Amino acid sequence: MNNDWALSKLDEFLALSEMVWRTQSGSSFPEVAGGVTAVTQSAQVVEKILDRVTPAWRKSLVNDDYEPWQPTRLAVMRAQSEIRNSAEVAQMLGEDAPAMRADAMHRWAWDAARSLWQSGHFGEAVRAATVKLNAEMQNKVGRRDVSETALFQQAFSADAPSQGSARLRPVGDDGGKTALSVRRGIVSLAEGLFAAVRNPASHDVSEGILSEQIALEQLALVSLLARWVEGCTVVRE
Repeated sequence: MNNDWALSKLDEFLALSEMVWRTQSGSSFPEVAGGVTAVTQSAQVVEKILDRVTPAWRKSLVNDDYEPWQPTRLAVMRAQSEIRNSAEVAQMLGEDAPAMRADAMHRWAWDAARSLWQSGHFGEAVRAATVKLNAEMQNKVGRRDVSETALFQQAFSADAPSQGSARLRPVGDDGGKTALSVRRGIVSLAEGLFAAVRNPASHDVSEGILSEQIALEQLALVSLLARWVEGCTVVRE
């Protein structure tokens, strides 16, 4: 993200949305400095910045009938502080370790999770990503009669393909010991994903208690499997 551009857009919104007193025909009344149209247009961009910098910002909004833009203004101020101080805070409070970006994950994972993630529904976001992975896997091999773990087991089987049951082979798969090991590993990860991640999320076990960090790690598993699946060659009878 271009921090300088983002900060300039946030500053612009704060200037436009500041409440000022206008006088007309002897009467004074409050209104936003930039006018409702300009503030609304600015907010369209600002909200996308907030979604990126502080994804759960909407959950902290409190309606203010007198100053309707005030809740967003407060969210903008928090985002400004995050942008300006995130590097220093990370350095002072913990290791200067690489950060994992959700929007850099495979598109099957992040595109499916994005809207739920940005509203703070992390468990549901991960579940949506697993549903997308399963659907794309079915599309890849042209099947609808099997899904999830069984689909991975059959698609990565060492058996030759048969009518209506195509196989997937990862990049560089030569049928040797290493190739067989890779296939087994992919299937094992898929089994873990659907059993330990997707199933609990589908039954609302994790919703409300799943932290953003844990959800991010689970989403990374979906992304990794998605990259393997997309890169595979389809082998048909």
